[in-house]
Amino acid sequence: MEQNFDKLASVQKANIEVLMALIRTAFNGIERLTVLNMAASRDFFSQNLDNAQQAFSAKNTAELSQINASLAQPNISKLIDYSHNLYELITEMQKEITNIIRSQYEKFSEKAVSNSEQIKAACPVGGDIFANSVKCILDLSNQTFATMSSMATQIREIAESTLKNAK
Repeated sequence: MEQNFDKLASVQKANIEVLMALIRTAFNGIERLTVLNMAASRDFFSQNLDNAQQAFSAKNTAELSQINASLAQPNISKLIDYSHNLYELITEMQKEITNIIRSQYEKFSEKAVSNSEQIKAACPVGGDIFANSVKCILDLSNQTFATMSSMATQIREIAESTLKNAK
């Protein structure tokens, strides 16, 4: 009974550690996003004040039209830069979270294989069938995990390419 309690306690401790790592990653990402948004907001308001002053200094509609045209390109460039910075932040967070999940998944897989081998050894009749079933399930889940990781990488590469081409 005490051995089961110790196993349960160690599993719960490991789960809490993983949860805390995910929470730390999320809070770091939120903090970085807040800094990025504050800098972008500060720049936006400053730029708008400058733009308004330039617009008010126009003597006629032709000059105002020329000022508006000259102000559009820097704003587009800033939007692209902001999008690029936001994408980098999200990509870094995704990598960190994926690494945490991958590590936890690998530990789970190792433990499942170990437990199935123990059951196989303890139950000579039917134990090998159970162990082979667990192995098949783990192989399928490994393939699924690898496919999902590959898809996430491809999506990230497509987004990176799109952002690079936008600049």
